[in-house]
Amino acid sequence: MKTVIFACVHNAGRSQMAAAFFNALADPSKARAVSTGTEPGTHVHPEVLEVMREIGIDLSTAQPQKLTEELARTADLLITMGCGEKCPYVPGLRRDDWPLRDPKGLPIEQVRTIREEVKQRVENLLQAEAIST
Repeated sequence: MKTVIFACVHNAGRSQMAAAFFNALADPSKARAVSTGTEPGTHVHPEVLEVMREIGIDLSTAQPQKLTEELARTADLLITMGCGEKCPYVPGLRRDDWPLRDPKGLPIEQVRTIREEVKQRVENLLQAEAIST
């Protein structure tokens, strides 16, 4: 089974959305996603909770967690979203960077736009990796 880690700085927005979409759309026998951050916050941003709830995904119990080198070693792919050089380097680990805006504090319409971009990127990844349901 493949493990994909989605990482942003506070693990309270982009990476939470990406992991939720991935786990909802991927074949669970082939892959799973983990959401992490380099400087995890205390909770998922309220605007992210709202826009995900609008499409039937409940992140109210999601807890930000720290991206450690040990956790990164368990992954097949690390997708970063704004954490840049703060993300650990693990030799041999495939990496990609998705340049997405941080949704924290943005108007809800802009957070919806980010949500849709995250979803599209996840769908493209699932297709490229042949791990969608």
